[in-house]
Amino acid sequence: MSFQTCLIRSLIRMNIKQPCIRAISTCKHTIQMALTQVSSNKCAGGYQKVFEHDSSELKCKMKFAVYLPPKAESDKCPVMYWLSGLTCTEQNFITKAGSQQAAAEHGIIIVAPDTSPRGCSIEGEDESWDFGTGAGFYVDATQDPWKTNYRMYAYVTEELPKLINANFPSDPDRMSVSGHSMGGHGALICALKNPGKYKAVSAFAPICNPVQCAWGQKAFSGYLGPDRAAWEAYDATVLAAAYPGPQLDILIDQGRDDQFLSASQLLPDNLIAACSDKKIPVVFRLQPGYDHSYFFIYSFINDHIKHHAKYLNA
Repeated sequence: MSFQTCLIRSLIRMNIKQPCIRAISTCKHTIQMALTQVSSNKCAGGYQKVFEHDSSELKCKMKFAVYLPPKAESDKCPVMYWLSGLTCTEQNFITKAGSQQAAAEHGIIIVAPDTSPRGCSIEGEDESWDFGTGAGFYVDATQDPWKTNYRMYAYVTEELPKLINANFPSDPDRMSVSGHSMGGHGALICALKNPGKYKAVSAFAPICNPVQCAWGQKAFSGYLGPDRAAWEAYDATVLAAAYPGPQLDILIDQGRDDQFLSASQLLPDNLIAACSDKKIPVVFRLQPGYDHSYFFIYSFINDHIKHHAKYLNA
């Protein structure tokens, strides 16, 4: 473990609240701290924290939340990455899902990033709720004016894990991914595009076949242009149909009374059919009476964390 990593972890464990972006001089080292701690709250025996940093992929400041379970005080822990849905920030999951108690019990770090770049001064980025700010769709944009900043896929699969592994007591060989709606789409494509990288994947009400729904078509045409082959590279149903990797057990919860299910935005049947053809195990639970909200997520988050723990702690 590097001197820098040891020092950062010590500051985090001591609950240091002042900004950490500063140079610390020692007799042999000058260390540039990478993170600014925004908040820290004791929760379920561990700490729920929020940090800010300068993202090299997104070319802006980004916030992410990290829950450190009590076990992180003494041991390396696996990490579950949570990807949120349209209009969300890093705050929605940590304040509404009630995930901390189960994460503490299973010794899992949970990292929840924001859903898009912010404050990039791109014309049109704040004009609609389902495109631009709060709606990065976990793709790497190829079209102007989005391609410089809107690289959420690279951010969540490469930059953020490197940052977490360098600054927190995480085990880089044990990580998983989950999410809701747009973030459920993000979780599924991260797992399917990177066979073996994630030990487990789950989703709440994911956008399963974005090339076939209005949300996906709007986002993909804006970020990726008119080439539908480029769209298919970020579509879970298409990726599942060609999945070449090791067995991936998928858990999906879907509210039966979800207004976006009835509006054909989510299309889980298409993904289930593709997974069935490829013999990818899927547990799909259609939950009667539940909608698309965080009340739904709160009701089943413990089941999802248990699903992840089965593979992360194996």
